[in-house]
Amino acid sequence: MIAKAIKAINPNAEFTINAEDYNQITWLNETTPISKSDIEAMIPTVETEIANAKANAIAKKASGKQKLLDLGLSEEE
Repeated sequence: MIAKAIKAINPNAEFTINAEDYNQITWLNETTPISKSDIEAMIPTVETEIANAKANAIAKKASGKQKLLDLGLSEEE
């Protein structure tokens, strides 16, 4: 989740991270380091975005299924 938060703050950030540990982030290619507090503040936003994306995918699938049923196809088809 830390990596996703970093990318949400700076999509161009280049870094490595070991074991999702803030103390094991290595910033690469002159990427300006992002503070631990900024990363932690972004995590709830990233979690919400992920949850919303999953919910949207489920809703789209259900909508597509319903449209096919409305056309007269059965669940098996």
